[in-house]
Amino acid sequence: MLTLVGVLIVILGFLFRVNPLLVVAAAGIATGLAGGLAPGAVLDALGRAFIENRYVGIVWLVLPVIGLLERAGLKERTQALIGRFRAATTGRVLLLYLAVRQVAAALGLTSLGGHAQMVRPLVAPMAEAAAEMHHGTLPLPTRHAIRAQTAAVDNIGLFFGEDIFIAIGSILLIRGFLEQNGILVQPIELALWAIPTAIAAFVIHATRLLLLDRRLARSLAAHALAAPPAAEAREEVRQEVRDALA
Repeated sequence: MLTLVGVLIVILGFLFRVNPLLVVAAAGIATGLAGGLAPGAVLDALGRAFIENRYVGIVWLVLPVIGLLERAGLKERTQALIGRFRAATTGRVLLLYLAVRQVAAALGLTSLGGHAQMVRPLVAPMAEAAAEMHHGTLPLPTRHAIRAQTAAVDNIGLFFGEDIFIAIGSILLIRGFLEQNGILVQPIELALWAIPTAIAAFVIHATRLLLLDRRLARSLAAHALAAPPAAEAREEVRQEVRDALA
């Protein structure tokens, strides 16, 4: 039971919003030490796992490309595109991306999406543009909330969709773990049992996304009532400047 200390560290780290990289590294080291490994063996295991999963470094190749595209106006073009569809809302845009992401992951196309290559440069600006089209300029907290919802859609679509594909790493990991404990199952059986869970996850989160538009409308209406008129706000700023200079 002592080897489960890594799970406790992950839970506490995420609960107190500690840097995820530090949390995961600390959890891995603590689990290795609790399992009786020497400090050198723990570092060797972490290094070997990193080398054997080199695809993790692909994101560092994607980021410069995304940066160049954003510099060339990628986000502005996506916002202009979504502005042509008057029926588009933030919830509907995210619902469409959830469907595409989950179906693509179920077919094994897990790279068709992701935070670096899809969420930040494309989907999040489209979701923000859809909200601006109906509500005008968005306050910064609302923009952050929309971006968080977009990232959550990507995570949920990938997590519950990839288990339907029989050749994905998670299916093979589950099969290997069960086989070590004397339970023999085929990957196709695990994939079939993942379908009801994926459908339930899609229905639940799709409902949340459809209700998101109402929450945005209420919060933005309340913000508009609480915010002072533009002229008064400018005069307050001028007065603060005059007071500071005095």
